Amino acid sequence: MKFLKRYKFFMITVLILCIMTMINKRLGMKAMQVTGYSIKEMILVIPPVFILLGLLDIWVPRETMMKYMGEDSGIKGIILAIILGSAAAGPLYGAFPIAGVFMKKGVKFSNVLIFIGAWSTTKIPMFLFEMSALGVSFAITRLLVDIPGIVLIAYTLSLLISKDEVKKMYKNAESM
Repeated sequence: MKFLKRYKFFMITVLILCIMTMINKRLGMKAMQVTGYSIKEMILVIPPVFILLGLLDIWVPRETMMKYMGEDSGIKGIILAIILGSAAAGPLYGAFPIAGVFMKKGVKFSNVLIFIGAWSTTKIPMFLFEMSALGVSFAITRLLVDIPGIVLIAYTLSLLISKDEVKKMYKNAESM
């Protein structure tokens, strides 16, 4: 029963995929190809992310993270969050486990949000591609708009989310 409860969404999805394949074989096969591609991508991305998480968790002391990205980190915490997020590789779902470790290490909530925002919008490979495909002025303009926007959104969210809710998130991160 516990197994069924735990994998309910997965089993419903497989059932829908099977029904879709019986109704429209071409569409069902296309859906299976997309699913297979996504699983392959996750298998290639998630293990390195978790290895890096383990190393970060063990090698970087909590005091160091708090010094550079904690409550009293100021502008250096913001800059470090942007650099770490921009230098990251992989899809956005890779950022969330890292954000959890950051929270476990005492990183300021707004810096965690800045890291996630930077991961999603300011990646260095994406910036280089934009420079070659869309022009240097476009790429730089987008970056100059995105960075203050990320910081503004992070601080706005930090103000809007209750302190109790943030404490719950940090408590959940501690139990990871």
